[in-house]
Amino acid sequence: MAALRRLGRSLLRPGPAAEAGGRRGVRALRRSPVRVLPPQKERRAAAEERQSPQEPPSPPPPAVERSSAGAGLWYEKAAPGDRRLGKVVTITKSKKFRDHHGKVLLEGHRLIKDALEAGAVLQTLFFSTVGHLKELPEAELKRANLVKVKFEDIKSWSDLVTPQGLIGIFSKPNHTKLSYPAAQLTCSLPLLLICDNIHDPGNLGTILRSAAGAGCEKVLLTKGCVDPWEPKVLRAGMGAHFRLPIVTNLDWESVPSNLPAGVRVCVADNKDPGAQAETVSLPRGASGTGSAPGNLKPHVKSKPEAAPKRKDEEGAASVCVPELTAQYYYENWTQSPVAVVIGGETHGLSPDALHLAASTGGKRLVIPVVPGVDSLNSAIAAGIVLFEGKRQLLQRHKQEDERQKFPIVG
Repeated sequence: MAALRRLGRSLLRPGPAAEAGGRRGVRALRRSPVRVLPPQKERRAAAEERQSPQEPPSPPPPAVERSSAGAGLWYEKAAPGDRRLGKVVTITKSKKFRDHHGKVLLEGHRLIKDALEAGAVLQTLFFSTVGHLKELPEAELKRANLVKVKFEDIKSWSDLVTPQGLIGIFSKPNHTKLSYPAAQLTCSLPLLLICDNIHDPGNLGTILRSAAGAGCEKVLLTKGCVDPWEPKVLRAGMGAHFRLPIVTNLDWESVPSNLPAGVRVCVADNKDPGAQAETVSLPRGASGTGSAPGNLKPHVKSKPEAAPKRKDEEGAASVCVPELTAQYYYENWTQSPVAVVIGGETHGLSPDALHLAASTGGKRLVIPVVPGVDSLNSAIAAGIVLFEGKRQLLQRHKQEDERQKFPIVG
């Protein structure tokens, strides 16, 4: 019996291989399960979701009935802490952004209304009271994103002393696609303005306003002028941007192609009428180049070496500009059509402007001032010369009409 027991125990005892497998199974059961981790970005997003409560979806914008027309406009009410207004105002004040994204900022009821009536595309309108919407064209508002914000928010971001509670973000207008007022087109004269290196925003805005008031056909801005869509230029222009074409960022090679055939280009200057010629210093080898189409001859030779040069007292290379006849601005200088060049505040007229004037038979127009007084502000000078040009053109047209009505019989 004892032998049988020992035999049974030996049969029931596991072998070495079984004991090893059993131990591995026990260790496997004791191990914790392996955790599969998601990528780092997903883990970070999951942690943020656990920390911040889930925000409910925003309700749809309510409808606002316009009592004057009986139609509805949709608008969105900005929530507390909404930073869209501040962000868009900040970036649209940057020229780099305006050029890259093609957006401009307009503020105030009159400027926004003029832009909408001219066909400018409104993207977003920030307003403080619903009453502001009733004063603007309804059809254009329906295609835009309307956002109602607090007046304090507009006031904090506004450049105006007394904000009106309206800020519009527009697509950058193209002068070829705008529709100008019929009254402006009716009173338009064959009078053009060329701005040469106007750097001050307030001056350029005032010049554009004077050009619109005088009935100019077009305004050309050469490279070096301040951006006409700068907020300060827009504010000083008082809607002139949407009353006449403004062609920007032109080099002197392309200026003649933007002028009508047979044009005479004159320059506004503060030199004494007795001064017939002047030498302007330029960097060595620098010279404007280009050719003029049609009736305009090339106003600068294509090779810089061909231009007569000399050295001034400081040894700098200089280029001699052509002689221009000088006369007072109130003497007769207009013909149909005529263009006037206004120089910048710092450097005055560029040599390219003088070459263009010489190639078209233009003159220097002098505004006399009391001896010892500095030259006039460029905006003031532009206003004086443009309105004198308007007076002379209207007088010329009146005389031509009288000659046609009462022809002289020989």
